[in-house]
Amino acid sequence: MTLQQLHYLITIAEAGSLNKASELLYVSQPSLTGAVKELEKELGIVIFNRTGRGVTLTEDGVELVAHARQVWAQYEALQDHFQSPGSRKRRFGVSTQHYSFAVQAFVSLVKAYDTARYEFAIRETRTQEVISDVSSLRSEIGVLYLSDFNRPALTKLFRTGDLQFHPLCHCKAYVYLWRGHPLAGCEAITFDQLADYPCLSFEQGGSGSFYFAEEILTTKEYPRTIRTNDRATNLNLMLALNAYTLCSGVICEELNGPEYVAVPFRDDADNHNSVMEIGYLTRRNHLLSDPGQRYVQELRGYLERHNAIMVTPDADAAGAPPEPLAKPE
Repeated sequence: MTLQQLHYLITIAEAGSLNKASELLYVSQPSLTGAVKELEKELGIVIFNRTGRGVTLTEDGVELVAHARQVWAQYEALQDHFQSPGSRKRRFGVSTQHYSFAVQAFVSLVKAYDTARYEFAIRETRTQEVISDVSSLRSEIGVLYLSDFNRPALTKLFRTGDLQFHPLCHCKAYVYLWRGHPLAGCEAITFDQLADYPCLSFEQGGSGSFYFAEEILTTKEYPRTIRTNDRATNLNLMLALNAYTLCSGVICEELNGPEYVAVPFRDDADNHNSVMEIGYLTRRNHLLSDPGQRYVQELRGYLERHNAIMVTPDADAAGAPPEPLAKPE
């Protein structure tokens, strides 16, 4: 097994096609196919399922590529450390549920660095992919939330992926809608009041999607639901259909604009409120890079400025409690 073979595997898995991977790697398709077959023979496993549409990872392939990404990330870290300064861009990636504050913190991070020297990536994606991205080190940090309902299922996945969850803040549920909505002026909103309006829910795919939902209070049966996969679509549907979604109440006017409001959800005997524990994921015992530490500081700073109930930082993989922000060298 060679580093080159591992690089080929990662690229094929991300491209979903040998054809596309050969273009990205500037390697002929027969050479790629040969490298994969050689590795499959050496390890005694099948790595990819071949279909008319491309390739997908087998169960063994998923596990192998996750390990390959860790090895490749360490190889790149060695290059970063020992190569001449400026000879190679450093990388930093974040995977997150659909939170505007996570994007805003990323914007602040990127502004503090020289993008000629760093390659940044942010992925707003499904909950399961946030977990997978951090486990495989595709992203250094993942942002998501836990609740009493999803905690047992997600923490089991964290253990399997050798991940650590670091709490940032606690929030109760808010109803997020546009300012022209008939309920926008209420001091609080109940489920009964929402019955005539469609609830927007981020699509999570098939397996176990009940536990991966980004909207809190998912145990409630919503009479009207529309599935979406990005924040921009949600905002458009709020305007066009008087739709709503449930959120943390931490909204970012800098990105979403001033046309939207978050109104507290009012519970009752049948519909209890619940607490979102928003935090970030890292590999267990992983020391965050300089951009990683800076990103966590930006997250904390943004949440504090918007009056979220903060969790005291612990001395974990992120290191000691954050120091005041300083512009990187």
